[in-house]
Amino acid sequence: MEDLPLLDQAPRERADAARNRALVLQAAWRLYTSGGVEALTTDAVAQEAGVGKGTVYRRFRDKSGLVAALLDDKEKELQLAMISGPAPLGPDGSREERRSAFVGAYLDYVQAHLDLLLASETAAPGARYRLGVYQFWKTHLTLLFADAQDPEFRAYTLLALLDAGLISHLRSEGWSWERIRAGVEQEARR
Repeated sequence: MEDLPLLDQAPRERADAARNRALVLQAAWRLYTSGGVEALTTDAVAQEAGVGKGTVYRRFRDKSGLVAALLDDKEKELQLAMISGPAPLGPDGSREERRSAFVGAYLDYVQAHLDLLLASETAAPGARYRLGVYQFWKTHLTLLFADAQDPEFRAYTLLALLDAGLISHLRSEGWSWERIRAGVEQEARR
């Protein structure tokens, strides 16, 4: 008899499903690296991975699902650093230090993956706010703004400044990454 997963564990994946998932994600990274987000079509990813289109569709549903899976490992790295890494990002830093460190780390993440984040966060109206990782960021920042009059509002405000759509717009207006970083870090220190 097969054991059921514990509440905090994802269900076990069949070996062939795990293999296909890995093939699809590796193929998607290759296509993304060579052609950007536009290269991530179901047909192209399936062909590059050597699997059927149905395999890609069943696993990821659409481009935004595939993009979210590509970002997942990067997001987990940042989450792990926030939860158990060294100060100032990790739990041993002061709230203000941790907010500033989060902004720096998150902007590094955005700078490296802006087009993927745009595809993920704008897949549908309000998509950004429904992402599980967004809820994690908001909860984390709410705790770090515990001394503010309205911690949750401050968390939402800071996250609004880290929105991929806003950052993309500012970049198209000629803003440097340094200017964006300085402005957002100033808000994190308030």
